[in-house]
Order: sequence, then C-alpha cells, then structure tokens
Amino acid sequence: MQNPPWIGLTTYAIDDKGRYMLPFEYVRAVETAGGIPILLPPGGTPIPALLQRLDGVVLTGGGDINPAIYDGDTQHAQLYGLSATRDRFEFALTKALIHSSIPVLAICRGMQILNIVLGGSLHEHLPDVVGDTLPHRAEPSGPIPHAVQLRPDSALSVLLGDQPLTVASWHHQSIRYLGSGLRISAEASDGTIEAVELGAHPWCIGVQWHPEIVGADSSRQEALWKDFIGSSQNKHF
Repeated sequence: MQNPPWIGLTTYAIDDKGRYMLPFEYVRAVETAGGIPILLPPGGTPIPALLQRLDGVVLTGGGDINPAIYDGDTQHAQLYGLSATRDRFEFALTKALIHSSIPVLAICRGMQILNIVLGGSLHEHLPDVVGDTLPHRAEPSGPIPHAVQLRPDSALSVLLGDQPLTVASWHHQSIRYLGSGLRISAEASDGTIEAVELGAHPWCIGVQWHPEIVGADSSRQEALWKDFIGSSQNKHF
C-alpha cells in the first residue's frame, strides 16, 4: 500500500497581525482526496529543497498579482492584496514546477501565476472587459455560482465530462493573453477563460474557479481533486 502523498499548499502573505493564512477548505479538500497537506508560506525557503520533499503542489487563490510583472496597469483602482514577497516566492516555485514532473493544481490566483510565468498577461479588472451580466464574484466579496463549458478536446473534459459544470467563482481578474504552451480547457459564457492545461507537463491544470468550495457540482469537483492526488501519489512510479 502506498503512503499518502505530501501536497504543498501556498499560503497568503503575512498579514498585519503577523499571521500566514489559508482558508480551511483547501486543507479539507486535500485530506478528503487522500493527501497530506503541507502549508508553504511565502519566504526564503529554497525551492529545490521543497520540491525534493513534495509529491504535488496546489497554487492557491488570494490577492492580486502586481501588474508591473506583466506590464499591466499598476494604478488600477480595483487592485488589492498585493504582496511582493508572495509574488516572488510563487513565481520561483511555479518556474521550478513547470520543469518538473510534480503534479500542479493551480487555483484562481494560482492559474494567473501559471499564465504569467509562461509569458501571458491578465485583465486587471474583468468587469471592465465583459461587464456585469455574468458576475464572477459576489459583492462586496464572496463566491458565486455560474456555469462553465469544458472544451471536448481537453484533458479536463476527459476527467470531468464535457457537460457544463457549475463552479464556485470568486475573482475579478482573468487571463488576457495566454501563456506559451497553455491550452484553454474551459470558458464562461462571456468568454472568460476558466481553465487551462500545460500539455508538455505530466499533470498541470489551472482553474479560475474554486474547486475546494463544496456545493458547486461537488462530485465532479471531487473527481478533479482525486485525480490530482492520485497523480501525485504515483509520480515516482
């Protein structure tokens, strides 16, 4: 019997009370799918040492990425939660991951990090582009359900089926230009890119939604987590 895989979860930057934070749903999702969660606070930990010990990595959600990194609008009024420390750590981590065989599940901000590392860019505020007909987060803050359509030729549709999927959405930014090597796996009805996959990697999927939040097509979200954990468990074999 194989041991449960060790799954790294990136955390938010240190807050004004001196704490590293991460919503419990991420930990619960990893544990439910059979993994052991290991929190990865942003800082100076050597990336190679981390990857020697981890079987899989979840790039989690959170605050915005500094638009200066992708030549975006650094003065946009809707920017929030910027952290140079978190950006620097997660960019180094993601660069190492895409050149490894370690499975990667990139969620919300994590998918945006993956896209930018591969040379892509973001819309600084999605409503500026697609309007508010299809809300992608509840106001003033919180998740909101909406449907996404999976592309039938994607690895994600093989895993989850190509029927529309109801997801928990909680973001105000999204991919503008797609990074090199990424393929679009799913889109919303307003054209927002909702999932990507890195074809050259053994298992690297990014989703703009939050599959750790239970209640939105939960059995299909669980299938995503189980496949990620299973691939992490088998990465050495």
